Amino acid sequence: MSLVSAHYQVIMQIIRLLIQGIDWVNEKVGRLTAWLTVIMVLNVFFVVLLRYVFGVGWVWMQELYVWSHATAFMAGAGYTFLHNGHVRIDLIYRAASPRYKAIVDILGGIFLALPLLIILYLRGLPIFIRSWEVSEKSAEAGGLPALYLLKLLILVFCILLGIQVLAQVLRNILLLLGMKTPPTPEDRETGSVVDGV
Repeated sequence: MSLVSAHYQVIMQIIRLLIQGIDWVNEKVGRLTAWLTVIMVLNVFFVVLLRYVFGVGWVWMQELYVWSHATAFMAGAGYTFLHNGHVRIDLIYRAASPRYKAIVDILGGIFLALPLLIILYLRGLPIFIRSWEVSEKSAEAGGLPALYLLKLLILVFCILLGIQVLAQVLRNILLLLGMKTPPTPEDRETGSVVDGV
C-alpha cells in the first residue's frame, strides 16, 4: 500500500467516524426530545384540568408547553433529518437510483440547506445575544424567566440540523466514491449495508 493510499484510507476512516459521531449526537438529542413531548402532553393536560375543572391557571404553565413544543421541534430537527422524516414533495426522487439520490442530496445540502442554516444562525445569534444581555423574560406577568433560552433554540436548531446535513453530504460523497458508508437508522432497521454506487 502506497503512502498516498494509506493517507486516503485514514481520511476516509475519519470521515466515517465523523458521520457516526454526528448521527450519535442527533440520535441521543432526538430520543431525549421525544421524552420532552411526553412531559409537554402532561403539562397541557394539567393546564386544561386546572383551568376548566378547578378554575385556576398560571401563565408560566401555559408558556411552558409552548416552550416545550419549540424545543421538541427545534432540537429534534436533526434527529428527524437523520431518520429521513422530513416532508418531501417528490415525483422523481422516490423512484430514482441511489446515485441520482446521492447527487440530489449533495447538491441540496451544499447549495440549499447549509447556506440557509448559516444565514439563520448568523441572523439568530444577535437576537440571542441581545436577549441574554438584558436577561429578557416573558412579556406576560407571571410568565417564564430567561426568554433567551428559547431564543437559543434557534442556534441549537441550526447547529444540530446543519451537522446532520453535513453528515448526509459526506455519506453521499462516500457512496458516490464507491466506499462503504456508516449505516443509517434505516439501514439498521432493515439490516442492509450500503456500499458505493
